[in-house]
Amino acid sequence: MYVAGQAPRYETAHLHLKQLCEEYFTGKYVIEIVDLLEHPERASTDNVIAIPMLEKVSPEPVLRIIGDLSDKQRVLSALGVLL
Repeated sequence: MYVAGQAPRYETAHLHLKQLCEEYFTGKYVIEIVDLLEHPERASTDNVIAIPMLEKVSPEPVLRIIGDLSDKQRVLSALGVLL
């Protein structure tokens, strides 16, 4: 997940992501937080187009979701989870 600092919106996105992962992918996920204030070069090398941005890299295909991840249905649908 790409963020810039400790803004409430980024913390909310991280919280939503952790909750979804624990509920639907228990023990099968790793979350890496990339703070673009600390690593600004990653914005261009990783083609970050907006923040907060979640990038799912495995299993393929690579998927990007932008926003605070509060729309659980949309996030799960994008990740291929059928409810």
